[in-house]
Amino acid sequence: MKTYLLAIQQPVGAAPEPETLGPIMQKLAAIGKDLTDAGALVFTGGLHQPDASTVLRPHGPDVLVTDGPYTEGKEFVGGLWVLRLEDLDAALAYGRRIVEATGLPIEVRPFAG
Repeated sequence: MKTYLLAIQQPVGAAPEPETLGPIMQKLAAIGKDLTDAGALVFTGGLHQPDASTVLRPHGPDVLVTDGPYTEGKEFVGGLWVLRLEDLDAALAYGRRIVEATGLPIEVRPFAG
């Protein structure tokens, strides 16, 4: 078994209206149940918009703390899944389901080691 990160790339801005978001969340819940039933789900969670970020950077012998995202962009990681699966094909299959449910890009990346 290998561990994969599936990261949803979400546009910066307001969340969709409840009538749009509701059906998406129902589809994601069904995918989450399938992952749980298969014993593949390690962790999942949603993230706040980038403006909720705090960045820590090395600054000489100190650490500089700043508000805001690490980098400015039009998209951000809005949610993620950590999955234990047989292979990349299985991770891509779940990624496709998430794309179909959300209409948003998903980055699939294996953990090192």
